[in-house]
Amino acid sequence: MRTSDGLTRAGDAVTVVRGEEELFRRIGHLFSTVTDLACAANDLATWVAERRSDELTAAAERRAGEIWVRKIYRAGLLLDPGTAQELARIRDRFGAQIRISTEDVNETIVMDGRLVILAGDRVAGQRGYSVITQPETVQGVISLFEATWRAATDLDVFDAQVSEIRRLAPAVLDLLGSGVKDEAAARSLGLGVRTYRRRVAELMAALGAESRFQAGVRARELGLV
Repeated sequence: MRTSDGLTRAGDAVTVVRGEEELFRRIGHLFSTVTDLACAANDLATWVAERRSDELTAAAERRAGEIWVRKIYRAGLLLDPGTAQELARIRDRFGAQIRISTEDVNETIVMDGRLVILAGDRVAGQRGYSVITQPETVQGVISLFEATWRAATDLDVFDAQVSEIRRLAPAVLDLLGSGVKDEAAARSLGLGVRTYRRRVAELMAALGAESRFQAGVRARELGLV
């Protein structure tokens, strides 16, 4: 059912909104009281409302140390040095615990174990978000988040693991995209063929890709090529 304010309601426990601005207009005030915040995202832009981000950042900074913050991000983000530095800055600035997952994550915010926000598809330039308070559904989402959290790797640990492949990633992605054979690609990088193939496998793992073609697609999604 669509209401006069443009929202779609699916019963009393679920509200669907369109666009980050509308989402944070409705739930932004909760950031002044939340004490347990869990977040999962495939990129840094998922939960950003341009006209609200400064306001929410300021509110979060004022309450730094009062909130237990956990964040999960997709591994491919760490292949970009700037993004890796931004994640470290977020951790240090807000005291957040950050873990990295090699799998795609369900883009989610959980607030105090009582409210869940799920990011949906983008339609006509605006992304849909489901705001859920139905207890059983909230608990189900929390269980999925906790399972992903347990399987994920601490930011510093993962960052150290991918430091070498991050340095080589642009060149490797360019070689893969050009269809250069492994032997020639390895020579151009001054690597042995086995080492080159290991680096390609590590790159695919970081991107959550099952094939070299998919690695190229994921890299383009992340703006790495």
